[in-house]
Amino acid sequence: MRHVLPLLIVATSLCAQSPQRPLTKADIDRWMTELSNWGRWGKDDQLGTLNLITPAKRRQAAALAKEGVAVSLARETSKDKQVDNPDPYQHTMHYTGAKPLGQFSLDSFGVSYHGFQHSHMDALSHMFWDGKMYNGFSQAEVTNQGAGKLAITNVSNGIFTRGVLVDIPWLLGADYLEPDKAVSPEDLDAWEKKSGVRIQAGDVVLFRTGRWARRAAKGPWNISEQSAGLHARCARWIKQRDAAAVGSDAATDFLPSGIDGVTHPMHQLIIIAMGTHIFDNLDLEDLAREAGNRRRWDFLFTAAPIRIAGGTGSPLNPVAVF
Repeated sequence: MRHVLPLLIVATSLCAQSPQRPLTKADIDRWMTELSNWGRWGKDDQLGTLNLITPAKRRQAAALAKEGVAVSLARETSKDKQVDNPDPYQHTMHYTGAKPLGQFSLDSFGVSYHGFQHSHMDALSHMFWDGKMYNGFSQAEVTNQGAGKLAITNVSNGIFTRGVLVDIPWLLGADYLEPDKAVSPEDLDAWEKKSGVRIQAGDVVLFRTGRWARRAAKGPWNISEQSAGLHARCARWIKQRDAAAVGSDAATDFLPSGIDGVTHPMHQLIIIAMGTHIFDNLDLEDLAREAGNRRRWDFLFTAAPIRIAGGTGSPLNPVAVF
């Protein structure tokens, strides 16, 4: 088993190439225009970069299922309130096997799925900037009745494409990253070089920080306040690769962002400017083990959100198939 690298070594690898000048809100505002996909697929488009998953891309992805080995990428639901799970799943049993005996067992679920614990997909209506959402739709489209535009129902046909695991702890020879580590574009370039894999247009790119491995080793922490993740400068890297969607085992963003007035720059740039859906809080530990054993980092990726009218996202269980 690999061991966590000493703090100094990991910090040096991730921070030696850190920008000298701290980013500002003005930088992010400028990138909102520079990285924008608004109008790229027409002024009425609500799919964003999922348009990059063409029939040819799906056929290419299907060929990746060579062994038929399937791996769930969802975290098992948690019903226990903890520091990293302030809104646990609510599970109510209405009919059970207790006497008097009935013919069926029945239950119901309730969940506030956005946040830092439950595996879910963000719709493009999940975040606003300057009164707008992706493609210039007004944030007023989201009302008490749900999202009138950019709702999760736009993804009703599901996602079926090539997935790629970008395993940053593997790159660094560690089991996991510490929460105060920001992943840089140079780290992503280094991962491509070491793995021999190039991200392609229409891929779903999954970034592993080892969040769940660290939790298993050291216990839960308030990940909403401090989380390893992608530095805001990684947004341009994602745009250059033309990813169809991205995800991680946390919430993609490095937290705190260190940018005054911008709490989640990656969410803002990815969802609103690029029109790229995000998968949050995936469990990538089994995937990392299967990929590492094979030294194979791409696979068939499938995901289907619940068809919730007006939903700003959805819980779901993505699956990788080798």
